[in-house]
Formats: sequence, structure tokens, C-alpha cells
Amino acid sequence: SSTTDNNTNSANKEKKTQKKEVKNLVKDIEYLTTDSNGNKYKILATSGGTNLKNNSILDLVNVRGTITSEDRSTIFIVSDFAEYNSGSLNSKFYENVVINYENKQITCDNFDINLEKNIAIAYNDVVVTDPTSVMKAGEIILDIKTKNININPNNKDKINIITN
Repeated sequence: SSTTDNNTNSANKEKKTQKKEVKNLVKDIEYLTTDSNGNKYKILATSGGTNLKNNSILDLVNVRGTITSEDRSTIFIVSDFAEYNSGSLNSKFYENVVINYENKQITCDNFDINLEKNIAIAYNDVVVTDPTSVMKAGEIILDIKTKNININPNNKDKINIITN
């Protein structure tokens, strides 16, 4: 039975590499963008390359991002991977996403920033931690202009708030 295990493992590995196949691999990438409201976006990645299916999408690996504005606190984002669309300037961070904003830390599987709509959405396994509580949510919508946060529960679950 150990041979079948090995075969399955190598098949899984192949799938993963095909999915992440990129051309023009570049190391140490930095993108700087400013939106119409003066918010500054900075995305750093240890490596990345052009997505084979869509040339305006860059697949980034080991990503760190910041959103800074004059009136609000900086939002810090870290993730294993991201897709950056150089046409729309939209970003999709995924896998082990951590967002720090003021005294809150949000962890999730996906975090999408849509500059045209001025919103960012955290979804899939969302947990919000602040000094007094830990809360699970279905999704969190952040209005980039106002920095207002809407927390929506999972359809299945109620919002769980655990106060420390």
C-alpha cells in the first residue's frame, strides 16, 4: 500500500505546480499605487510572475501589503499568495492571510481589495481578534474610504464572540 501512497503524493504535487505555473519569474517585487482618495497601496512579494491565463494578473508569493492614508491608521496585510491585477489595480490575497488594523487582527483564507468600489472583503474562515474578544465571522467588508467595517456572520453560524 505504500506505493499507492507515493503515487498519490506525486500526483498532488504535480497539480500544485501546474496551477502555480508562471512566466517571467521575478524576485523581490514592489508595487506602489495611490487611489483617487489619496490612499496609498504598497505590495511587496519575494517572487512573482505573469499569470499564464491573463497577462494583466501577476501571481505573487510571500506577500506583504500596506494601505496608508492621511486620516486613518495603516492597514497591514500578510499572505502566502496574492493576485495583483495591473489593469484594475485590484488585489486578491489568499492562504494564511493576516490583516492588522489599529487594535484588531483579522485572519482569513481570502482578502480581496477592489479599488473601483473602494471596498476590501475578508472571507472564508474569518477570525477577528482584538484586546477584549475573539470573534468568528462569515465575511468582513471594509470600506476603504470611510474605514467602516461591516461584519457579517456565516449563514450557518451565529457570530461567536468570546470575551477575554
